[in-house]
Amino acid sequence: MADVVLDSVSQSYGARAVISDLSFTLPQGVIGCLLGPSGCGKTTALRAIAGFEPIQSGTIRVGGELMSRPGWMLPAEKRAIGMVFQDYALFPHLTVAENIAFGLARPAGRAARVAELLALVGLEAHAHSYPHQLSGGQQQRVALARALAPRPRVLLMDEPFSNLDVELRERLSLEVRDILRREATTALIVTHDQNEAFALADWIGVMHDGRIQQWDTPYRLYHEPANRFVADFVGQGVLLEGRVVNEHQVEIELGVLNGKIPVACAAQGCDACVRDCRVDVLIRPDDIIHDDASPLVAEVENKAFRGAEFLYTLRLPSGQRALSLVPSHHDHAIGEKIGIRLAVDHVIAFPRP
Repeated sequence: MADVVLDSVSQSYGARAVISDLSFTLPQGVIGCLLGPSGCGKTTALRAIAGFEPIQSGTIRVGGELMSRPGWMLPAEKRAIGMVFQDYALFPHLTVAENIAFGLARPAGRAARVAELLALVGLEAHAHSYPHQLSGGQQQRVALARALAPRPRVLLMDEPFSNLDVELRERLSLEVRDILRREATTALIVTHDQNEAFALADWIGVMHDGRIQQWDTPYRLYHEPANRFVADFVGQGVLLEGRVVNEHQVEIELGVLNGKIPVACAAQGCDACVRDCRVDVLIRPDDIIHDDASPLVAEVENKAFRGAEFLYTLRLPSGQRALSLVPSHHDHAIGEKIGIRLAVDHVIAFPRP
């Protein structure tokens, strides 16, 4: 195991910057994730750590050892870094056990290590099967076991569940996290799926235009996004117009919000909140509670059934829209007006554009 440190790393393809001034530290034994839309540079960053891509500025270190700097890079095969590819890249002519054993250079202890990993990923009964005889989830576990076999210092995973259906993806995310925990592996995953990121990772870097917008825990990314992009990309929610009352209160159409943290100031060039300055306030679906007794009402404009809950899109009297998660036994018709109340325990606000 080892920590991973990127310090001001940049890389371009021709005139197009793919990653810019990328910096983060993934501590030893921690599962991290680079999360972002297609084209944001997350896979390029992963390939640079693996040793498949050079860098134009900055440094990459693993366990304190220099891996890459401008003009020089340690060859990938000397980095002791494991890689699980999007398509698993299993050898079709080798059995499950043979695939797992492929990366083990020394014969001594090979059989014991293969048996240990077969048990770890729950595939003892498939040791002599070939990849085409396995399901997608089983193939993914074989690829994981093969990458873990030589006990890499760091494991990298590139969109590991993208070829699986949603239900299997969610279940396997939890299984993989458990496997990595039991092996005490430092791991970095790349994905565009925030559900995968939240299920797997201890720390997540949200990327946009080649830069990390916020490197933080899943909880803080959701409840304390650093900027508008993170607020919009992580979770669901809307930005409602607001007016600053004081450093801990903002007034929106639905009432006054009392925050546990100071509200970001919307006035240009100032460091503290200014009374009456205008902001956009982030309201999550779980911030708005259905309450028939409330004097506040909103019109149901749309709804999405999610089994235990409905996600309602509500039209407020001003015409602004908000989202609300409501238990599914409250089945309201589109066009119906329902009572709502706020349940906000902290305020996240951004300057008006």
